[in-house]
Amino acid sequence: MQRHRQRFICGLAFGLVLLAQTAPAQESAPATASDAPPAATCQPDVGCVTNLPLPRFVSLKGSEGNARRGPGLTHRIDWVFTREGMPLMITAEYENWRRVEDSEGAGGWVHYALLSGVRTVLVTRDMAEIRDAPNESALLVAQAEVGVIGRVLTCRDDWCRIAMDGQRGWMHKSTIWGVGADETVE
Repeated sequence: MQRHRQRFICGLAFGLVLLAQTAPAQESAPATASDAPPAATCQPDVGCVTNLPLPRFVSLKGSEGNARRGPGLTHRIDWVFTREGMPLMITAEYENWRRVEDSEGAGGWVHYALLSGVRTVLVTRDMAEIRDAPNESALLVAQAEVGVIGRVLTCRDDWCRIAMDGQRGWMHKSTIWGVGADETVE
């Protein structure tokens, strides 16, 4: 009986020592998740993580990407992008997360691994003309419907050379979304 009592007292003392060591950590207020990352001390037109310009265009790497309310897996999914190669605009960065928007302004926080640096565009005007040279009088090569995605080969002035559905040609920037109005792509 005496032996059991000593073990109990030793175990109780050991438990109290462990509890005393963890008590200061429990006194601090629990962390709360917010919908937005903490304010960063960086320039508004440059990403704090990558030092790349903001906003900038990227594309969806796979056939599906979850856009979350905040930068982390604990935040709920607000939107799911479902078109591989879809152009997206990065508007903010936080650790491994990028806040993105599509051509209609829908979006949220997406993990960077779901994004690609391959430049793509989305046709925004029905029967948009694809020409063999960057001017209105050039030969018409094809026409593209609204919603078609093409890969950007180069952009200068008001025109971009695009590859889509086996065709290559020049499209006026006013007929596509995924490049800035004054952006040059080499």
